[in-house]
Amino acid sequence: MSDTYLGFDAGAKRLGIAVGEAITGHARALSVLDCDQGIPDWPALESLIREWRPRALIVGIPRHADGSASHSTRLAERFAGELARRTGCSVHRIDEHLSSHEARSELRGRGHPAKVIDAEAARIILETWLSEQSP
Repeated sequence: MSDTYLGFDAGAKRLGIAVGEAITGHARALSVLDCDQGIPDWPALESLIREWRPRALIVGIPRHADGSASHSTRLAERFAGELARRTGCSVHRIDEHLSSHEARSELRGRGHPAKVIDAEAARIILETWLSEQSP
């Protein structure tokens, strides 16, 4: 099994995807899949997972600033559960508080479309999780 991980920023319209390695602790934005009310193109996603053969999958779970759940929280939790069921992979959840905001800040002024921001948010989610795993 590889030391590669895939990270996800799940939303109602798009699914940002990043790939990273535990050995370096770094990740990179990989791609974005369109979603229909939080439901991604499962065949395309499953193909991507077969291609990368990750050790685990990391899903960012958004919450309000006070920690309460939102509609986006429920979408991400539903995605994480379905991801585990469909792939049989280990799925870890991480608080993604402000990852999209951070991605927008990093890309501000560069004219990047929303799709790039979603993949960049997935990178931030994955790198945060990787950094929490190292001693």
